[in-house]
Amino acid sequence: MGLTVLDVEVANPAKPGASEKLHFLIDSGVFFAIVPSPVLERLQIRPQPDTEVRFGLWDGSKILRKKGRALFRYGDRAGMSDVVFGEEGDCVLLSTQTLEALGLRLDPLRRELRPLPTIPAPSAARQARTRRKP
Repeated sequence: MGLTVLDVEVANPAKPGASEKLHFLIDSGVFFAIVPSPVLERLQIRPQPDTEVRFGLWDGSKILRKKGRALFRYGDRAGMSDVVFGEEGDCVLLSTQTLEALGLRLDPLRRELRPLPTIPAPSAARQARTRRKP
């Protein structure tokens, strides 16, 4: 299998007009997107207080990274997602959570993005009415 990469815009939700397009590696095994800290700082995205994330590395060591929220745009799709403040040496990654916020999923065999199926969940009241009918 090969790598899947995608150009996606990142913006501050409070100032969505200013954005930066980055070349992301899509990693379906990662829960948080990782964006270099200097990019997030230029966009004035601030880390959320007390939200450091601990990552386990392949060699058994652990690292801590700050976390915030960013707006991601791909074509005509936009969505909010958690973002980790990457440090020197960290990959620029797009996560499953971010893809879902954009209404997309990765087809791992074709290495293509596909729309997420949108299935509205019935309300609890509607489910109760449906069960009472003979």
